[in-house]
Amino acid sequence: MNVKLLFIAGMLLFGSMAFASPNTKAPKKMLRHVVLFKFKDSATPAQVKEVEDAFRKLPSQIKEVKGFEWGTNNSPEGLAQGFTHAFFVTFESEAAREVYLPHPAHKAFVKVLEPHLDKVLVIDYWTQE
Repeated sequence: MNVKLLFIAGMLLFGSMAFASPNTKAPKKMLRHVVLFKFKDSATPAQVKEVEDAFRKLPSQIKEVKGFEWGTNNSPEGLAQGFTHAFFVTFESEAAREVYLPHPAHKAFVKVLEPHLDKVLVIDYWTQE
């Protein structure tokens, strides 16, 4: 066999071994619960902050929440349709989400939110790599 071919075959084998470590695990899929809010025009900054604060407390009140982040829209595209706030809640399973939705802390949060809410958009998805 040609020495050059042996060298190339060895490099290919070595290279694939270097990138396919037996300790490398596939990333764990997570369930994301995405919530977008459009507040009523009558909602004051203090009322909006009360909603933000109440939502931010949920991860400390519901152990099934494995991740949480939020922010306000700053897109220059002008396509937000009045939605200003985005919240991402992460769960490990659909069963965990099933605990979260009717949880007393979540229901209390919804009571804080409802008087100030014009529209809500909720999308749940499993993460993909």
